[in-house]
Amino acid sequence: MVELAFSTNAYTKYDLPEAVRRIADHGYAGVELLGDDPHAYFPDFGDDERDELLEALDGSDIAVSNVNANTAMGYYTDAPPSAFFEPSVIRADDAAREWRVDYTKRAIDLAKTVDSPAVCLATGRPLPGTLPAEAHESLRKSLDEILDYAVAGDVEIGIEFEPELLVENTDEVLALIEDVGQDSLGVNLDVGHAAVYGEDVAESIRASAGSITGVHLEDIVGGPRGKHYHRIPGEGDLDFRNIFNALDDIGYDGFATVELYTYPDEPDRAAREAYAELERYV
Repeated sequence: MVELAFSTNAYTKYDLPEAVRRIADHGYAGVELLGDDPHAYFPDFGDDERDELLEALDGSDIAVSNVNANTAMGYYTDAPPSAFFEPSVIRADDAAREWRVDYTKRAIDLAKTVDSPAVCLATGRPLPGTLPAEAHESLRKSLDEILDYAVAGDVEIGIEFEPELLVENTDEVLALIEDVGQDSLGVNLDVGHAAVYGEDVAESIRASAGSITGVHLEDIVGGPRGKHYHRIPGEGDLDFRNIFNALDDIGYDGFATVELYTYPDEPDRAAREAYAELERYV
């Protein structure tokens, strides 16, 4: 049975333990941890922060659905929007790429500590001067190291595709998974990303059967080729009945995590209204 979770990336005006407690208060079975500033930016996330997180999880009786390591904005003191995924695992610069590989390993460490089944990872965009084929070579080098580390910790890595990234749709992520050929690599399937790219979301889910490490939920206005802006479920054009039917069809029994980082000023409203809209499906 699918269970609902909510990402702490909506609660960036609160510290991580408080975000966990607030999400639990809204009835969610799981919580996704933002592996970035201001929650768990790993160069600054020490033993004290870990212990406070574990205390909040234990006191709230809530499971961790995923560690979201898509971004590393804490790397910058004043990051421009173009740096959202940088440094990425596809960087031609070896030192920058290795920094991100190590960062992802720290996300895997946290996943092991909190019993999260998975870590999600975005590929980033090829920077000017880097051909897509060269970026794919860098991606494979990064994944070889990351997956070896993940397997040892019994954690799955879910590539989250997104329009305009190196891996931006269902076909590309499934081709990558097949090419790599390791069971620990899968897809963290964001339904809004599939919709904005122009895919049939239910068909994306069915095509990904057996490879889904986690699901991100949000609504999108405009349907296929709509604007990539995460809305509270029920406020856009996605058909969540079809989405959950497709998850049932493939026997998916993991977490579906609501990701509403677009509501930092009212995360409690977003969490409450999303739960009220989605609980009928689970």
